[in-house]
Amino acid sequence: MSGNNNDNFVRVLSRKDVLALAFGAMIGWGWVVMAGSWVSTAGSMGAMLAFVLGGLLVVLVGLTYSELASAMPLTGGEHVYSYRALGVTASFICTWAIILGYVSVVAFEAVALPTVTEYLFPGYKFGYLWTIAEWDVYASWVLIGVLGSIFITIINYVGIKVAAFLQLVFTIAIALVGLVLIGGAAVNGSTAHMEPLFVNGMKGIFAVAIMTPFMFVGFDVIPQAAEEINIPYKSIGKILIASVFLAALWYILVIFGVSRALTAEQMNNASLVTADAMTALFGGAWAGKLLIIGGICGILTSWNGFYIGGSRAIYAMAQAKMLPSFLGKLHPKYKTPYNAIILIGVLSTLAPLFGRKMLVWLVDAGGLGIVAAYFMVALSFVVLRKKEPQMARPFKVQAGNLVGYLAVILSALFILLYLPGSPAALVWPYEWLIFLGWSVIGIVFFVWARSSYGKDEADRAMHEHVFVKLNNDKNISG
Repeated sequence: MSGNNNDNFVRVLSRKDVLALAFGAMIGWGWVVMAGSWVSTAGSMGAMLAFVLGGLLVVLVGLTYSELASAMPLTGGEHVYSYRALGVTASFICTWAIILGYVSVVAFEAVALPTVTEYLFPGYKFGYLWTIAEWDVYASWVLIGVLGSIFITIINYVGIKVAAFLQLVFTIAIALVGLVLIGGAAVNGSTAHMEPLFVNGMKGIFAVAIMTPFMFVGFDVIPQAAEEINIPYKSIGKILIASVFLAALWYILVIFGVSRALTAEQMNNASLVTADAMTALFGGAWAGKLLIIGGICGILTSWNGFYIGGSRAIYAMAQAKMLPSFLGKLHPKYKTPYNAIILIGVLSTLAPLFGRKMLVWLVDAGGLGIVAAYFMVALSFVVLRKKEPQMARPFKVQAGNLVGYLAVILSALFILLYLPGSPAALVWPYEWLIFLGWSVIGIVFFVWARSSYGKDEADRAMHEHVFVKLNNDKNISG
């Protein structure tokens, strides 16, 4: 990695920018469109328990990230940690897996935007195109997703400060709307509506639990943009873990709010459960529309956060001679990895063409990529504790070895939930084709990079970045 090129990133993100970036990316839109399915799949208490389990995994993994991010605050996050602990091949696999998660979220939001627009403006669909998985795709529906994708691409292209400001504004808006929902449920909701508390026993809980990594992904955007953060290293770790706790609390409270607002039968008949829950709690259509506006803000924060995370991860791989070099270039004026941003923009723009069923496929397939990356980061944490005990760790996790081993074990168990034979396995063909197709593309790039650059070039570039660059940056630690 070229030190000069990396130095072109500008450190402009403050504490509140970083917290809004992670928390806004994590809560996004999923809670609006999927909360009803969580409750119907596992029951009200079952769904909350599933998010407690998922939250436990993410808190443990988040702690490993917090220590590693403060110790190695370099662009690429997982890319850097897995290289230092496990080597070049592991670094490629880990980063490629997390990019699948990021791209899945970005594509998810491109499909979610026209879905929510349909709630605000019923009957706006026209221009039938085709049918995919028994769902009709319309030109007007696709257009909304495409326009949203172009907007977010432009915002990210012109600089991280603009993207961070919008992230902060939209995150505050979501939080306010969510508090109205939760407060309304506490005052106007009914405990009787929460029946049944459990559906399908452990199978129902696991079916919801495998969705939780996708819902929580976002805190890891912080280390991706580490070279653009202008705060002491130790604070990076503290803010990262705080954002994880806030997101876990958020999801559990949203499930609580929705389950107190509507009966199971009402949820089954609802067009968008969370919005209908808000309408029921306050007795007016205005409340549902208010929640949808908050949901649109959530789409934008998540979309924006993962453009930032995904583009930096792609940039880091290209700088490390693992992807084509044009993806590792910074814009001379805006200091953004503009080619990586354009690439994600193209993928995001294509997603609405596949229709609404794409939402669940992306959640599950992207979730496996995320959990695989979490496993490798947790493993890197454990290895580096043994291999480099003297490494400077401004944010050091208490009982680190226990936390690390638990994070490794839980991540591995979550991976098993996605595999054939599990009651919550990925669905063939759609979800497996997304995951396997992404894996094949990764293998092609890996072989291409080693033949084009030479098999030792990636190791040389990564060593320069991880050790030389980090030593040069010690002057801003604190």
